[in-house]
Amino acid sequence: MSEPAEVICRVPARNVSWWGSGVCAVAAGLAALLVWQRPDVLSVAFWLCAVIALMGPIFLYLATARLTAGAYGLRSRTLLRRRSVPWSRIVDLRRCIQSGGNHDIHRVSVLLDNGRSFRLPLPTSGEDLARFDAELTALRALHRRYGSPATDGEAPVITPRSAGRRPVVTWIVGVVLLTASAVAASYVADAASEQRAWRAAVACTDATPAAERRDCLATFDGVIERTDVNRGRGSSWLYFTDDRPIDRLSVSQDDAAAFRAGEKVELVFWHGSARTVTGEHRVWHDHLISPGELAVFSALCLLGAGYAGARLLVRGRGRGLRDDELLPSALPFAGALGVTAVWLLPLLHLHSTDPLSSPGRVAWAAAGTAVTAAVLVLAWRATRVRAPGEVRAAAPDGRDHFLAARFLEATTYNPNYFGTHVVVGEGPPAVTPHPGPGRFAARRIPAERLTVTGVRRARGGDGDTVPRGWHVAELDDGGTPVRLAAAPADLARITDALERERRDGGRDPETATTRP
Repeated sequence: MSEPAEVICRVPARNVSWWGSGVCAVAAGLAALLVWQRPDVLSVAFWLCAVIALMGPIFLYLATARLTAGAYGLRSRTLLRRRSVPWSRIVDLRRCIQSGGNHDIHRVSVLLDNGRSFRLPLPTSGEDLARFDAELTALRALHRRYGSPATDGEAPVITPRSAGRRPVVTWIVGVVLLTASAVAASYVADAASEQRAWRAAVACTDATPAAERRDCLATFDGVIERTDVNRGRGSSWLYFTDDRPIDRLSVSQDDAAAFRAGEKVELVFWHGSARTVTGEHRVWHDHLISPGELAVFSALCLLGAGYAGARLLVRGRGRGLRDDELLPSALPFAGALGVTAVWLLPLLHLHSTDPLSSPGRVAWAAAGTAVTAAVLVLAWRATRVRAPGEVRAAAPDGRDHFLAARFLEATTYNPNYFGTHVVVGEGPPAVTPHPGPGRFAARRIPAERLTVTGVRRARGGDGDTVPRGWHVAELDDGGTPVRLAAAPADLARITDALERERRDGGRDPETATTRP
């Protein structure tokens, strides 16, 4: 089949986008007309037209977006930007997968000769993945004709787990959490002072000066006029017959249901706000934020920022990886942060203002810090980027070992991707759909025709079933490429068993399916 001389990508149903742009423009005009006629009244029609008009830039962006690829290179056009890149500057075209609501969104990532990359506005997959695959294949065919791509065949896949993903969101989340932690920590002392003042407050008297009445407890008698119990998520309200000093008060749903219309109550005010409402059967207390709560919130934000920093640390340790290779998971650091929360949060909640004021608290903090340091060392080791072939295979001991592994292609010994483990040891290597014991339903691996051509790290194109820390062995199955994924130590043991079985010339296939 001949390769295309030019590829033009537009948004499907572009006419619908133009019609949408026109409707939004008309809505904007109607909104302006309504404001001009009645500037003092904003009717429902105005707000409806305004909301429709705000969608105009989206429709206009979709209507004007275009990508053209030809002998020169790539030319993209959007509402706000035009870009032209020759094939000589393009190193590779990759598939970039973004997590969507109901389905993943596939886009094209362009790798330049200076190491930078950017995503093309088109093509995008949406719900039509077949169309995107065809357009990406055509673009890569043009790149092979007029340029020098770094990879041939299937396009490298960049996923959220890949080393080439830009951690912009992680940076933003980390900065926001750090800021929230600092702000909350700055109010801990004020909350402690307010709590002490509330506990030390006394009732106001006639001799209390007006300037000091804000700091004493002012008591008023009132009568409940009616209650408004909100059964949803909104606030419930207590309404009083006399609006002095307050006409209504926001309370919880249970509190509003406990008070009755016509009930006499006593209200206590402090610092200008109602703090308690005492009725015949119910006493409502206003929640005063304690310094312990603020300290715990600050610590939680700090731990969350620590996890964002751990993800950036893991990404920094994998800086030398290919863009499509998977990074180790940062979950070991999340475990370390969870261990830290176990001892840190109770300490801050109970002793928010002076956590190290006694020998017992110092010992508590020192023991927790030591545990955190030990777990962090383990997390550092667990997230180390291992080089392919670095781990040596364990010596065989004659017993069966069921190792978690997956063949990434459907074969006669892995029909319909049924295998989840590979068993090596007493018998020949075999694929099993269970972790043992026993070789029930096992399928013997024809090691005599398999040749290990290489071992590499897991990549985005290997699928979502491959954990981040696994390695992939590339095998030659009688001329057919096959991939086997497993943890580095398990993969070394499996490939060693395949090599030994291949040297032995194979065994009777029936020995691999012996039932207990």
